[in-house]
Amino acid sequence: MVIETYLEKKTSIAPLIIFRIGFGFLLFLSMLRFWSKGWIESLYISPTYHFTFYGFEFVQPFGVYTYLLFLVCALSALMVMLGYFYRISAILLFLSFTYIELMDQSTYLNHYYFISLMALLLVFLPANGQYSIDTFRKKTTRLYHVPNWNIDALKLMMGIVYVYAGLAKLNSDWLLNALPLKIWLPARNEMPIIGWLFNYEWVAFLFSWIGCIYDLSIPFLLLKKNTRPFAYLAVVIFHILTALLFPIGMFPHIMIVAALVFFPASFHQKIIDYLCQFLQITQKDSKQQTSSKGSRFTLIFFVLFFTIQLALPFRYLAYPGELFWTEEGYRFSWRVMLMEKAGYAQFTIKDQSGQSLVVNNAQFLSPLQEKMMATQPDMLLQYAHILGKYYNQHGFRNTEVYVDSYVALNGRLGKALVKPTINLSTQKESFQHKTWLTEPNAEIKGF
Repeated sequence: MVIETYLEKKTSIAPLIIFRIGFGFLLFLSMLRFWSKGWIESLYISPTYHFTFYGFEFVQPFGVYTYLLFLVCALSALMVMLGYFYRISAILLFLSFTYIELMDQSTYLNHYYFISLMALLLVFLPANGQYSIDTFRKKTTRLYHVPNWNIDALKLMMGIVYVYAGLAKLNSDWLLNALPLKIWLPARNEMPIIGWLFNYEWVAFLFSWIGCIYDLSIPFLLLKKNTRPFAYLAVVIFHILTALLFPIGMFPHIMIVAALVFFPASFHQKIIDYLCQFLQITQKDSKQQTSSKGSRFTLIFFVLFFTIQLALPFRYLAYPGELFWTEEGYRFSWRVMLMEKAGYAQFTIKDQSGQSLVVNNAQFLSPLQEKMMATQPDMLLQYAHILGKYYNQHGFRNTEVYVDSYVALNGRLGKALVKPTINLSTQKESFQHKTWLTEPNAEIKGF
């Protein structure tokens, strides 16, 4: 009965309205930013080959029509912000953004995954219930109250991101060696005012420990009324500093806006009133309509969704070996900026007749693709199959593909990532452990 009572509790829809507007607006700006910087062309159209995700090999760019995909994503984000044909717009936003995310592994970032998940949640939340074009067109769709869990779902997703990112930082490299910040911070010593501090090792340790404590504690501090204002100030400072130090796009701004969901409905209503006054918008209705506790299907979806989100980051426990080395279970687990991997991969092609050659990677890959491929085992394997297929079509018979792959993890001496005697063209991608990887020259203890 406790669950039933919780599901019956209602609150103002105001936090959903502010989240919808802020999330849609920032995603719209993000798409414009991608377009204006020429990244659609350089990342998705110009490269000859693309690194797909296992199970999503069918997701490929559309050539010049990839611009149309980004246009659909931008317009759907704008329509979500405005609450225009909201449900259709939210579905289009989720599908188009997720498709963009899956087109090439070399562009993977945790915050793309976060955006996809939040967009999916919006599909099932009535965030257009007030101050939307939909409600101006049809007054009967207006809602003043929604179930508490509608707001709590967004809080829980934020909490998972932060807490899991904090748990991932509980490792020996991050806490005891200040890695990889000890490598990254000195490279930003030209930063005005505080840049000179980055030359000191103790600053890297300070940032590492503060980052860990911040991630583990911030959602709980945002939940409490007494600590919420100070916690939100910490959110703003943390993400602004992150944006200045590291090129991670719109993610810091999205997190700053998303964290507002922890504030009470009265706070969001004040923001709405201010926006209405500024834009001279009036939307009044004497009927105090309330959303129901949610359909059975919607509730089942949210239970399954969060069960997956809580369990998925721990899938790495099913694999042997050093996680940072093999990266098996590394992605989609909120392991944010935890390691610095540098290396190179030189591929040799052989066949039965004795032919052999050393591959020029620039012939097949963009600089970004080559950089990311050289240190990530699944991308190395995928590239080996690309080479095998290519050379089978260009005069080689039963092509064999070998790689000399040297990788340095968090500033350590480099060593071979792949056993050099392994013919990668015979290895298949799967969810099983990659036995053709070498052992790392260090053990990183922790979560």
